[in-house]
Amino acid sequence: MTTGWRFVGIGSMGLVLIALVSTAGLAQTQTYALGPDSQVQEGVPKGTVTKHVLPAGRFYPGTPHNYSVYIPAEYDASKPTAFMVFLDGSGYLGDGIRIPVVFDNLIAKHEMPPMIGIFVDPGVLPALSDAQNRYERIFEYDSLSDRYSRFLLEELIPAVAKDYNLSKSPDDHGIAGTSTGAVGAFMAAWNRPDQFHRVLSFIGTYVAMKGADEMPALVRKTEPKPIRIFMQDGTADHIVPAEQYGTSFAGSWPINNWVMYQALEYSGYDARLEMGSEAHNMKQGGAIMPDALRWLWRGYPEAIVVHEPPQMKQEGWDPRMKVYSTVWADKPWEQVGGSYGEVASPTGDDLGDLFFVDVKADRIYKADAEGKVSVYKEKPGGVRALREGPGSVLYAYLAERRQIVAYGPGGDMRVVARGVDVNDMAVTAKSEIYFVDAEKKTVGLVDASGKVRVVYAGGELAAPSGLALSGDQAILVVSDEQSRFSWSFQIAADGGLQNGEPFYRLQAPEAGWMSGVRGAAEDSNGLVYFATPMGIQVCEANGRMAEVLNSPEIGGVSSFVFAGAKLDWIIVAQGGKVFRRPVKVAGVAAWTVVKLPKPPL
Repeated sequence: MTTGWRFVGIGSMGLVLIALVSTAGLAQTQTYALGPDSQVQEGVPKGTVTKHVLPAGRFYPGTPHNYSVYIPAEYDASKPTAFMVFLDGSGYLGDGIRIPVVFDNLIAKHEMPPMIGIFVDPGVLPALSDAQNRYERIFEYDSLSDRYSRFLLEELIPAVAKDYNLSKSPDDHGIAGTSTGAVGAFMAAWNRPDQFHRVLSFIGTYVAMKGADEMPALVRKTEPKPIRIFMQDGTADHIVPAEQYGTSFAGSWPINNWVMYQALEYSGYDARLEMGSEAHNMKQGGAIMPDALRWLWRGYPEAIVVHEPPQMKQEGWDPRMKVYSTVWADKPWEQVGGSYGEVASPTGDDLGDLFFVDVKADRIYKADAEGKVSVYKEKPGGVRALREGPGSVLYAYLAERRQIVAYGPGGDMRVVARGVDVNDMAVTAKSEIYFVDAEKKTVGLVDASGKVRVVYAGGELAAPSGLALSGDQAILVVSDEQSRFSWSFQIAADGGLQNGEPFYRLQAPEAGWMSGVRGAAEDSNGLVYFATPMGIQVCEANGRMAEVLNSPEIGGVSSFVFAGAKLDWIIVAQGGKVFRRPVKVAGVAAWTVVKLPKPPL
């Protein structure tokens, strides 16, 4: 006799757990059968399925992919057509699920739009000799990186689009997967929400095999994306009487599906979880497939948009470190000006004006509060970094001259420091300038008299890249482009740095060996914001990363600043564009020293 826990169902109050008094008390398996919508119906127009081979490409070299394409009977080549991608595509075509039959019936009932189905199998790399092939399924599907989504968007879908008129709207794109394929489907949408808004996840492996167990926490922290997701799992998925806590080293499939669903609900996603009693198979998935598709495509062609969680307006809602305590769902990023060569180092003055650099054009631009952009300085000499200081003084680093210069309110220039190399700067209320030299791995200081000295050299900072002052100007934050940790230093009475610690632990990208963290800024509550490849990561004053604000476009941001007359706008540089967004917090500026609240523990 052993005791433990088991899942017994999902109701309006959530998943219920009850104690077991014996391993013999596991849930009874229900019987699942294919219903009428999964059967061939007389008089229903039937689509066609054709088989194809996608030659080896860039993302999975040497590896061809078999795929099939379903074309509905109602297909009209003159109109862009919705489509769904099915990972492990052969299984969805098989007799246990019968997607072509389901599509025929639901399209005929107008419960789904006429839709093309793309059924792709995982690749198999042929052996070069009489040896074992390399099976790519786990590498392709069970990963958090964007490699598979890029394979779909840059190789598979364009191959289908050569013959068929595929819609380009993400609201017309769905993706489905089973087991590890469910992770692949969700991650395709997560990494490219500009392309996929609808996801089916069956018996998903959100467990600790290749990182998918991290997703519930990341979903909770990240600003929601316009994704609708239907999930299914069974209480006997990798659960047997002898191992009621799960048969896998990676965790419990039912528990982790539930945790993932909780995270989606917490963040306000349009999500649904059907928990049945089956094991790791598609018996329940095949039986409920018509209903899952109806739910996924309900309301079409209405767009899938992000909504703030309804609990925000309910008594007891805790606003601490939630993205909607920082931004509004209905106030997204808006572009400032046009497109430029390479935008860097936005900064704002006390009048609400914005300045930014076009590195490639060697030009400083100025934008007023209405977003009107004009040229401020033409060819100043390899301008790389800007920072606004007290008295409406704009500081700039000119790489060709290796100088930090200051432009007064009237535009007059004076040299502040010579013979320096600067990647980023931070200006104090005393008009002192901290600057980071990434190549030398040092932090320098230009004091008010113009004397230059190094205040940090070497040590554990691998690639210092950005600087931010705390609101009380007692702490200097130094971001590290190589490490996932960014540093906090106390500022001594003489301006030196002391007691440095790798204080802020940030989320690192799945691919690559560098974190890519660049600029930093702080708000009046002591929260620190970091520009990263994953968006703007926000840390509490105690060092915990708790929020991720989405980038304006796919890809990360390189630098940003709080700007505007009340410092209640975030301005970011991304590639050749500048974007702004109003926020519910207020930043801090060099000319204003504020007393910070005690941080939470």
